[in-house]
Amino acid sequence: MIGLLPRDHWIERIESLDPTTDYEDISRITGHHEFPWDIQQALSFALFRTYAVPSIGRLLGATEEFTERTQKRHDDTVIVLETVLEDGLENPQGRAAIRRMNQMHGSYDIANDDMLYVLCTFVVAPVRWIEEFGWRPLTETEKVAAVQYYRRLGRLMGITGMPEDLAGFERHMDEYESRHFAFDQGGRAVADSTLALFADFYPRPLRRVMRVFAVALLDAPLRRAFDYPDPPRWVQGLARRSLRLRGRVVRLLPPRRRPYDPRRSHRIRSYPGGFMVERLGTFPSSMPADVA
Repeated sequence: MIGLLPRDHWIERIESLDPTTDYEDISRITGHHEFPWDIQQALSFALFRTYAVPSIGRLLGATEEFTERTQKRHDDTVIVLETVLEDGLENPQGRAAIRRMNQMHGSYDIANDDMLYVLCTFVVAPVRWIEEFGWRPLTETEKVAAVQYYRRLGRLMGITGMPEDLAGFERHMDEYESRHFAFDQGGRAVADSTLALFADFYPRPLRRVMRVFAVALLDAPLRRAFDYPDPPRWVQGLARRSLRLRGRVVRLLPPRRRPYDPRRSHRIRSYPGGFMVERLGTFPSSMPADVA
């Protein structure tokens, strides 16, 4: 019988690595062993934030990909990002996923400012989520590794003007949201479809409750940008307390020995027979032949 790992097993492994060079290994341990559920939730809410920027939400609404084919867009996003993390930024399959992502983005007129903002949410949202709901705080090593990982991904995506550290990413994200968050019908439609998909992951009797739960976790500026009414304060408090309680329970559990792979989650429904990363996503007629 295989013995249980000590609770600090992965933390010790992380702290033995150099976040400026081993950022991929650290990010995999953090995302696959220490905080798999938390990071997936945080990244989902990170994407949700981007819909509140009208130039982003309007474009996503106009493509109808996030309103008419919401499940597939969700699945494609998870698979592409996870393939990059699992297979590596510098390795063939990871580069194929980045190339696929660049081809899709290159089909539309997306400003560097919007691309940089989305990247900021991917850096900042998991850190803030884990600070509030995680079973332990992130270490400084993990934070530096996250910054280095996404800076490298950003360079491969052709994004310019990236901040140098976490404080810079946080400042840029907060300032961008304060300037740009506003209601747009396209962004609202994408947000509604995303919430409907989130609720659909749960049994039918729970779906309405889970939608309210999700809206309760949104901050006030984000709710205002979507014109969502504020849930009662007790509902907002209950939603956050329940996630903090989950973190305290997870703290008592042994560490995950086997890595979690979101691509194998029951929530990925579009590819029951498997997938090829080169065929994921959309193929507009304006598709460029970008390489990463």
